[in-house]
Parts: sequence; C-alpha cells; structure tokens
Amino acid sequence: MRGELKISENVLQRLRSEKIAWLTTVSPSGNPQPAPIWFLYEDKTLLIYSRGDALRNRNIQHNAQVSFNLNSNERGTEVVILWGRANIETATPPVDQNPTYLEKYRSGITRIGMTPESFAATYSVAIRMVPERLKAF
Repeated sequence: MRGELKISENVLQRLRSEKIAWLTTVSPSGNPQPAPIWFLYEDKTLLIYSRGDALRNRNIQHNAQVSFNLNSNERGTEVVILWGRANIETATPPVDQNPTYLEKYRSGITRIGMTPESFAATYSVAIRMVPERLKAF
C-alpha cells in the first residue's frame, strides 16, 4: 500500500450507511466479474460475506486485485470507486456472531426469508478487502 488512504467525510458516511455495492473480481481467464454485495466498512477495510460456492472466492484466490463501487445518484455524481486487494479470511467470525453486520443487515436477512444462522451457513466465506486507491466525484 502507498500509505494512508485519505477518505473524505462524505465517502466515509456512504461506506458506513450504503447497503449495496458492487465488487468486481477477475476470473482466471481475465474476465471482470462484477456482483452486487452487502458489506461492512470497519478498520479501514471492507468485510464481505460470500456464498460458499460463489465464483468470486475462486477468483480472489487466483487474483487478489478487486474493485468496489458504490452506485451514483441519478445525475451520475457521488461516484465512489475503490481498488485494492482482497483475501479470504478463515478467522473472521461468521455473520451470526458479528453484531455490527447484523445491526446493518438484520432486516434484509429477514426480508429474504433467512435467519442470522441460516444466512451465516449460506454466506460462510469472509472476504476482507483492503482499499489502496480511491476515486470519488
């Protein structure tokens, strides 16, 4: 990393409050593979829980370079793009043992017909992204 990434207060607020973002990984054949995700911004990193069978897990193991995007507003402004490295974490507690993640997504988990326990069983792979570059406008 090139030193401390400077993130404006507006971008920090969006990272803390937005519920859906896009994570783009790269397949072994070199194709970008964007997918919508739920995430938690904590300790200057992004935590994503992934389905055990998601292609992004294999992609990250093959190529750790990823990008993270927040949707812009209807005028095409307030764009946030982060580039960095991601890795699969085996020591991260599962969703049902992560109170901050549950606080943010409990209603969404219920809305899709799951419990924290069933969500944790399905989305069992923890991915941690460390942002290295930022573009926001």
